[in-house]
Amino acid sequence: MNRRRVLSGAIAGASVSLLPASLLHAGNAPSAIAKTRAGTVRGLFEDRVYSFKGVRYGADTSNRRFMPPLAPTSWSHVAEAFQYGASAPQTGEKEATSEDCLFLNVWTPGLRDGGKRPVMFYIHGGAYSHGSGSSPLYDGRRLCRRGDVVVVTVNHRLNAFGYLYLGRLVAGDALADSGNAGMLDLILALQWVRDNAAEFGGDPDCVMLFGQSGGGAKIATLMAMPGARGLFHRAATMSGQQVTASGPLHATDRARALLAHLKLSDPNALRTVPRDQLVGALDIVDPIIGSGSLYFGPVLDDRGLPRHPFFPDAPQQSANIPMIIGNTHDETRLLIGAGDPTTFSLSWDELPSRLATQMRADISPERVVSEYRRLYPRYSPTEVFFAATTAGRSWRAAIIEAELRAQQGSPAYAYQLDWKAPKDGGKWGAPHTLDIPLVFDNIAVPDALTGSGPDAQRMADQMSEAFISFARTGNPNSRLLSGWEPYQLPRRQTMVFNNPSRLEDDPRGAERRLFSSVPFVQQGT
Repeated sequence: MNRRRVLSGAIAGASVSLLPASLLHAGNAPSAIAKTRAGTVRGLFEDRVYSFKGVRYGADTSNRRFMPPLAPTSWSHVAEAFQYGASAPQTGEKEATSEDCLFLNVWTPGLRDGGKRPVMFYIHGGAYSHGSGSSPLYDGRRLCRRGDVVVVTVNHRLNAFGYLYLGRLVAGDALADSGNAGMLDLILALQWVRDNAAEFGGDPDCVMLFGQSGGGAKIATLMAMPGARGLFHRAATMSGQQVTASGPLHATDRARALLAHLKLSDPNALRTVPRDQLVGALDIVDPIIGSGSLYFGPVLDDRGLPRHPFFPDAPQQSANIPMIIGNTHDETRLLIGAGDPTTFSLSWDELPSRLATQMRADISPERVVSEYRRLYPRYSPTEVFFAATTAGRSWRAAIIEAELRAQQGSPAYAYQLDWKAPKDGGKWGAPHTLDIPLVFDNIAVPDALTGSGPDAQRMADQMSEAFISFARTGNPNSRLLSGWEPYQLPRRQTMVFNNPSRLEDDPRGAERRLFSSVPFVQQGT
């Protein structure tokens, strides 16, 4: 049996007790048995944590492409859960991918012990087109041990497989939900958590969503989806926001562009196009944006998503769910700078034209340069470039969401990560993704930008404890971090994470005011 494919279904029954370690072994590690509603799975017990990887929460989607997910078929054998399941099909992925990708992973300190631990459900980034729940950065063991919590990560359909909207091109209801299939996968995964949390020592009534970049955007979207109501009770978004969804007309234009590229006249033919052929077509130029590859994201389809996530206001259905809304100080040093080394050697003459293509705001770049030189006279052209692009495209949507929550009277805690990554002599500042290893307390992972020094560990201690406290109580103040107040107008209280951290009112307020003078349009929507 392929260990990446743990068959599942809907058997309900009594829990299976943990068998003696002397009788159940996988390699050098003792294994453990858990019984889900779907059937029995065998995981590992290492370093005081039980892990179950590649647990199926949904049926194979290859024969239901673009359709809502289904619960899997039940099984009667013991299915191995030792290795991660396949990731969703995507460009550039080196790991195994498959349309059969509805798998999740669980780390827990205890099994069916009545522990009622908070469940921390992480949604990966990579926009809506890339990524998986199997990155070493997302390994949940240290969070489990540190906070006595259950950690879950998840795979779901991405790009065209999860967000290609065909509802206006195919008659009937069969593909009416295609624009949000990936979001419906996440809802199914949350239903799995509701139904199985107790078996893994967790509390189905204390589920926290947290996610970075595209993961945060997916969380913001779930907050406006009626199908997700009641399935989670806290939400933390890290450098990821979704103010608006793609409109159905633009989403349809993208589907037409894909059809034209593949030389198909019948939209139904997309259901049987070979997987690799469909993946190969994803990099065509987006017909709405006019550059870059096809944009995929949630669609305002008046079905699963009947309103924009944070327009014209914060979703009422999630008004009582506490939120953390955070960003890093230097988002675009990695988002842009990692792919374009020339941004680190800009001249003042080059700067306006480079800003014009990267701020994602229709504002005079000369005006922006002038204001930043006034605010920060010691900044170089490169420093102005990264500060302005961060404020204009990455940070601004977080401010919008926090302000809408404040206007609604809903609890939201804002943070800004100022602590700088030591990698490459500090070249990256506090970049996009830096908060992931800090929140997971995984700074020793090779891919972490943090390094594993004592200063990084102090930051990881603060951030991981804050997220654990938030998962448990809905309040991020902890034994290591106090004084974090909810974001309210006009103060705009924000926790600035650093060594030491501090609460600050309206950090970078002048930059916020500069970009608030022009309308915000979320790219792709």
